[in-house]
Amino acid sequence: MKFLITGGGTGGHIYPALAIANKIKKEIQGATILYVGTEKGLEAELVPREGFDFRAIRVKGFRRKLSLDTLDSVKTLFQGLNDARKIINEFKPDVVIGTGGYVCGPVVFISALKKIPTLIHEQNAYPGVTNRILSRFVDKVAGSFEESIKYFYDSNKVTITGNPIRDDFLKINRNKVKSIQKDSPIILSFGGSGGQKKLNEAMLEVIQKNVGGKLQIIHVTGKRFYKDFMKSLNRKIGSVESLGDNIKVLPYLYDMPNVLASSDLVITSAGAITIAEITAVGVPSILIPKGYTTENHQEFNARALEEKGASVMILEKDLTGEVLNKKINELINDKNKLRHMAQQSKRLAKVNATDRIFKMIIDLIEER
Repeated sequence: MKFLITGGGTGGHIYPALAIANKIKKEIQGATILYVGTEKGLEAELVPREGFDFRAIRVKGFRRKLSLDTLDSVKTLFQGLNDARKIINEFKPDVVIGTGGYVCGPVVFISALKKIPTLIHEQNAYPGVTNRILSRFVDKVAGSFEESIKYFYDSNKVTITGNPIRDDFLKINRNKVKSIQKDSPIILSFGGSGGQKKLNEAMLEVIQKNVGGKLQIIHVTGKRFYKDFMKSLNRKIGSVESLGDNIKVLPYLYDMPNVLASSDLVITSAGAITIAEITAVGVPSILIPKGYTTENHQEFNARALEEKGASVMILEKDLTGEVLNKKINELINDKNKLRHMAQQSKRLAKVNATDRIFKMIIDLIEER
């Protein structure tokens, strides 16, 4: 059986696609899987590393304002449709699965026109424009938030499955990070996998206020921000060598599952995969949605958790070190609220998302 999977641009689209691909490979003996992305997208690097065949098509996003670049985007779109048609005609897939990003548009659209069984997966509470358009043509839609259903063309096509996450988040050790002293709360802050400039700026002040204090803070800057962050921190506190045992600053955190699960409170952005991970381990959070994301989808994600009582949201425009430090202390000193937030976080978890999506794929095959 042949499966064509497409999704690209960001890790938020690619990692769910790879999780689905690996599930198909594991469960269906002899399955042939082809991944379609773009040459310049992150998928061109990640997919071959996972051992899957990769083909590229031409595609380009549209600017919000009409310009000469719009004409170029239209031209590239038609080229992409032609590229997609050639790949589909050659590969002859039995099922086509899209996980978002501009590259999904031509591939899934052509497949739907050819009456090939199609499914798309949407990671966010506010669906991306590509998936909103494609929902008119595909057979099934797998969503991650109940709040997303109203944005799709036909709600009857939608099943809420959640976001696929790494198996590491299901095999956690909550005692991986030890408190520096008895009852010392552990605070983990990170701005998604690449870091977050506004969060880093606020954390400089939070760290300054808590050097030698009771809170144990682990802050992950993101590799591209690390050097500048440490220089700024050095200026603020005199010397980073005086940070003390209760503060740890890292460029990247490789053992995210166990450190996340060991934390009393997490401060992070509101990417869909990050939210899937923090709910999987049931941790209360302060969410700071990145203000520059496409269609502001991170704010929709954060509001969905805040409304369920699992998180507190602070918008980037309202974020300062003083505001963040006050909110951290307010939550850490309210054990009942933290406990309730942790419970609500865990209730929102959908740890078997990959299994649910796989079942939708099998149902799609059987229905044809």
